[in-house]
Amino acid sequence: MNRLRTTTRRQFLATATVGSALWLWQQRSFGQVKTGPRPKLVAYDELMTEFMREHKPPGASLAVAYHGRLVYARGFGHADLEKQQPVLPVSLFRIASISKPFTSAAVMHLVEKGRLKLDDRVFEILKLEPFLERGARMDPRLHEIQVRHCLQHTAGWDRDKSLDPMGAEAAETVARAFRVRLPIHPRQIIRYTMGKPLDFAPGTAYAYSNFGYCVLGRVIEAVTNKPYHEFVSRQIFAPMGIRRMQLGKNLLRDRAPGEVKYYDSGRRTGRAISGPFIGKEVPLPYGVECIETMDANGGWIASAVDLLRFAVAMDDPTKCPILNEASIQTMLAPPPGAVGHLANGRPKEVYYACGWDVRPIAGQAGRYTKWHGGGLAGSSTLLVCRADGINWAALFNSDAGKDGKAFAELIDPLLHRPADEIKDWTDVDLFQTF
Repeated sequence: MNRLRTTTRRQFLATATVGSALWLWQQRSFGQVKTGPRPKLVAYDELMTEFMREHKPPGASLAVAYHGRLVYARGFGHADLEKQQPVLPVSLFRIASISKPFTSAAVMHLVEKGRLKLDDRVFEILKLEPFLERGARMDPRLHEIQVRHCLQHTAGWDRDKSLDPMGAEAAETVARAFRVRLPIHPRQIIRYTMGKPLDFAPGTAYAYSNFGYCVLGRVIEAVTNKPYHEFVSRQIFAPMGIRRMQLGKNLLRDRAPGEVKYYDSGRRTGRAISGPFIGKEVPLPYGVECIETMDANGGWIASAVDLLRFAVAMDDPTKCPILNEASIQTMLAPPPGAVGHLANGRPKEVYYACGWDVRPIAGQAGRYTKWHGGGLAGSSTLLVCRADGINWAALFNSDAGKDGKAFAELIDPLLHRPADEIKDWTDVDLFQTF
């Protein structure tokens, strides 16, 4: 592993000093003494302690909100195994696809302000020239792809049928096609993919597509004339009181202050697509995952506490600081036609709306449980917003347990149990602490 160390000794010591100072400040300010077990919520302590014992993730963070108040926030295990640093409630994690609700919120904000329409054609906005290999022609159906299609994963791209444009293999393919050095830019990914045929007609089927959200990130940039992350930070996060969410970096040396270290469960390696060892075998979490090109589909890092700030802000449509009630209803509505509806015209029991998995509550118009998960090599994440006003975020700095199941998938059903059983919730609000 020594060959991955490229900083000078002075740079390393400076970074280590800043990182250690921040960690000590976090420990003093937000350590387990102030946010530890509360008698009314001990069920969460017991659940997480047992989960850590049975499934052995290196570290985890859990935060729970009740009717707009942060009532529970704890870290478990280690943020850095080698340095024996514990996970804190404010530790930052790669949240992977939980980034998609942020991008959706930014798009809906632009729609609400009249700067964008859901039925706008994305490639008319981007005005990019497709990269066409010899003899290839642009699929004419590309002109039909709307903003709505990208939000709802119905744009026509199916990564199970063709190359996943956001993967490491695609990055190398795109670099060769453009005859450029790695790393590549999202616009190059888009231009290359524009030269490939769609897998189905836009709006006619559902297929989860990270690439569709990459396109939306560039749409946001084209409409606002601002970098994607800057617009989201200022227009979406700032009104919610969120200050520490930021885009992640590919390399361990570029880890943000307060960010955990990631441990791939299978200790897998792959060909690096960024950093000083491009083309060489490196650990998957550091140089193989395309974190910096994932921005709008999976590139953010966040604490569990700040994820709940976002969730709570979106919970009550009458008080949301960034979207009005009509916009939120549109965001959570089922996709049109057979994609989101049964043969009798009723919404499906579960569907993917604009940036969220959604389960409408039968017989209660306008009430939904919504959620999103995320996964990368070295991280597994979950954000759940129940219709009864109980929300939680669970973050892990590894991807899967010994049985190969993602930690988020394993913890998901377990966290509903205390939420159902606790009747006397604490009146504390830890948002004031964090």
